Amino acid sequence: MTEQTRYGATTSEGIEKETMRKVIWRILPFLIVSYLISIIDRGNIGMASLQMNEDLGLSKAAFGFASSLYFVAYFLFEVPSNLAMQKVGARLWIPRIMISWGVVSMCMSLVQNTTSLYIVRFLLGAAEAGFFPGVVLYLTWWIPSRYRARIIASFMVAIPLANFIGSPLSGLILSMDGWLGLRGWHLLFIIEGLPAVLLGIAAWFILRDRPHQANWLSSEQKKWLESTLESERNQQKNIGHQTTWQLLKHRQIWLMALIYAGASSAGTTISVWSPQLLKSFHLDNLETGLLNAIPYGLASVLMIIWGRNSDRTNERRWHTALTLFMIAAGVFAAFVSVSLPATIVILSIMLIGAYSMKGPFWRWHPVG
Repeated sequence: MTEQTRYGATTSEGIEKETMRKVIWRILPFLIVSYLISIIDRGNIGMASLQMNEDLGLSKAAFGFASSLYFVAYFLFEVPSNLAMQKVGARLWIPRIMISWGVVSMCMSLVQNTTSLYIVRFLLGAAEAGFFPGVVLYLTWWIPSRYRARIIASFMVAIPLANFIGSPLSGLILSMDGWLGLRGWHLLFIIEGLPAVLLGIAAWFILRDRPHQANWLSSEQKKWLESTLESERNQQKNIGHQTTWQLLKHRQIWLMALIYAGASSAGTTISVWSPQLLKSFHLDNLETGLLNAIPYGLASVLMIIWGRNSDRTNERRWHTALTLFMIAAGVFAAFVSVSLPATIVILSIMLIGAYSMKGPFWRWHPVG
């Protein structure tokens, strides 16, 4: 290798390193915080239920149905939202999503009966539906594939972290019952919904659709990033694509969908119902929020450790399988739990499993 070649390689590596540093620090912290707020707003109905269910006369069945309507709407509007974002651009569409879900989340404070709760909860799912898939799509416009897995893994740490922060925060807000003449659960939805609106406004100024629009990148950095992403797109075109119906014929895809749905439903069920479960041990609302945060704090830390160990050993299958065993063990143990400490341990085991599986799962390619 000549001196000129070595110099060119070094210069290229320097441009890549500086470009990715700027891109990551420009968009990732903002997207993580936004996703954290998203998780808080979709799950705070669990803490709100400690007061809301009695005020509205909700049965457990009605509360469970209301909670599930969010995911029905999310399922229906997720793909259309991404298609719309491809047409109008992320700079317009992501702020629209955030402001919409923030407003609807605050409107949860206005529900007066079971029917209005069903309607607003469904609207919340519809409003927020495109955020996570939209962000994943947005990252493909900015992040080369060799960086993408670790970036998405960092982004998804917001899920347990949101509950770790949101549970005690919600408990504290509930304890403010009567402030400004409002019930604690009214305040909860208003206070926790407002940040999404403010962040949605900020997103317009922070996000750009494509690298060539970034005035915080130099011309050399824009050129490197755009050429790298274009090269990856050309490689994907050469590989070819399968239609949706062709993909659905692969049993491995159904297996992966079943695995992820099972693990995700465990995490979602716990986030909605664990406050009521802990409250049954005669805790006040603030104590419930603080103790509910413990399993999520442990899951936040161990999710990162487990993912790094999977990367270090380059092993995915057993790292995924062991977390699923943890979820299953927690489910069986929950039937015999009779004490508060045992319940917290069981919830911790289940949540550590549910969230730690995400890193190795998204890097696991069982086909071929």
